[in-house]
Amino acid sequence: MLNKLWGAMIVIGIVVAAFRGKMGDVGTASIDSSKEAVMLCITMLGVMSMWTGIMNVAKKAGIINGMTKALRPVLHLLFPNVPRDHVANEYMAANIIANVLGLGWAATPYGLKAMEALRELNIQQKGKEKSFVASTDMCTFLILNISSLQLIPVNIIAYRSQYGSVSPTCILGMGLVATLISTAAGILFSLAARKIAERGEVK
Repeated sequence: MLNKLWGAMIVIGIVVAAFRGKMGDVGTASIDSSKEAVMLCITMLGVMSMWTGIMNVAKKAGIINGMTKALRPVLHLLFPNVPRDHVANEYMAANIIANVLGLGWAATPYGLKAMEALRELNIQQKGKEKSFVASTDMCTFLILNISSLQLIPVNIIAYRSQYGSVSPTCILGMGLVATLISTAAGILFSLAARKIAERGEVK
């Protein structure tokens, strides 16, 4: 769907430029944008490598495992239907920690594995014929992943630095406040939705 949308926008842009006699500008913009995209990828690759390395060092030092254990009471509160010893808890904790540290690249694989584990648990609890409907735990995890409290928004800082910001890190405070509000709203919504779903199942 997105491929069709972007493809249509590109075609429309080229057609409009042709009618207005600005095909030269389209060619220039294409070349400049390609060069800028490559430079941005190199910048983001460096930032990603540094923070992923820090994440691996923290994991080997036992910091990540300690943070995972600290998150278990929170995970049990938000995901009461997930057994405490289930592997989904480890994946969800790693995803949350990576997101909090602004490591969206490291968070994505853990998020996919967590969703896969939650889906398998959903099949076990509901049966295969009913598992095509996402469980409350799956929806809650998705909301947490999207709202994502961030202490260090690495992506935005890297983008601001790439495009010449005088103070790339000045957004730390506002970013923390914004993601704190979005995460709190997501948690409240998830808890309310779970209560409504449980009442519906009882009826």
